[in-house]
Amino acid sequence: MRYIRKRLEDMKVVSYAPEQEGRVFFGAWVEVENEAAEIKRFRIVGYDEIYQRKDYISIDSPMARALLKKEVGDEAVVHTPAGEMCWWVNQIDYVK
Repeated sequence: MRYIRKRLEDMKVVSYAPEQEGRVFFGAWVEVENEAAEIKRFRIVGYDEIYQRKDYISIDSPMARALLKKEVGDEAVVHTPAGEMCWWVNQIDYVK
């Protein structure tokens, strides 16, 4: 219980800002595509917000780190244990 209280004290609400429009930041829904035409869509959230959702990824993940500040059409190189993977940003949305 002490851990939960401590986490609540440390939490910060991150509000949408117009400056984010068109770029990937915390809270963004992002659609990406690779060379094999594989498409993924997910939301970038805090590690403790995932709640076993397949469409949420942690801000600390290699994919999220590679996507931060990218715009539609940009390439993101994701460094993984299996090697580098290239993804292109197709779409960025924020829930307002």
